[in-house]
Amino acid sequence: MSLPGLRINPACAPAAASLVKAFANVVTPHISDNMGRHVGAHGLLRLNKTGKLVGTALTVKTRPGDNLLVYKAMTMLQPGHVLVIDAQGDTNNAVIGELVKLYADMRGCVGYVVDGAIRDVVAFENTPLYARAVVHCGPRKDGPGEVNVPVSIGGMIISPGDIVVGDEDGLVTFSQDQAEEILRLAGLHAEHEQRVMAEIATGEFRQSWMESALAAKGLLD
Repeated sequence: MSLPGLRINPACAPAAASLVKAFANVVTPHISDNMGRHVGAHGLLRLNKTGKLVGTALTVKTRPGDNLLVYKAMTMLQPGHVLVIDAQGDTNNAVIGELVKLYADMRGCVGYVVDGAIRDVVAFENTPLYARAVVHCGPRKDGPGEVNVPVSIGGMIISPGDIVVGDEDGLVTFSQDQAEEILRLAGLHAEHEQRVMAEIATGEFRQSWMESALAAKGLLD
């Protein structure tokens, strides 16, 4: 049995294409608003200019500034996976760059999440990428590390097989068995916001959506 810090586990199967497609039009605020308004990654930057991220987590935990186990994880990628790398927030050395991206893309990787630094940022302009920093310095390749274990990304725990959704507002994840309920709640949330937008469009000074919130706290005149 491998000890923590040295584990390499099998990759989880990517989520069904129908589920991925269903989340393609769901914005991250509608997801996080239905997950307590505090679940999600903090401190990571969206470095791509186009593209929505929806996929299944394949996770890696590396030593700061080392990407040997990223190489191991890349051999396990399947179409639909998101390469999620916990580099312990280190920003001194990039753990992925253009060469990693080219190979991982070839294997069907749909996006990259790095709690650490990356380089060759221009190569990711049209590929979903979230990272803590960009730096020119490359990584070491000494190990050890772990593959397909729960990791911490910007204060958010991501487990292998979780659904990863990212857009211009940020990054959220959840387990596959929670996906249908989150999809349902996010749909209701979107419908509610459409009703609010329609009310705002009336031009009325008094708005029910504002007054209900104020009344609940005894602030309505």
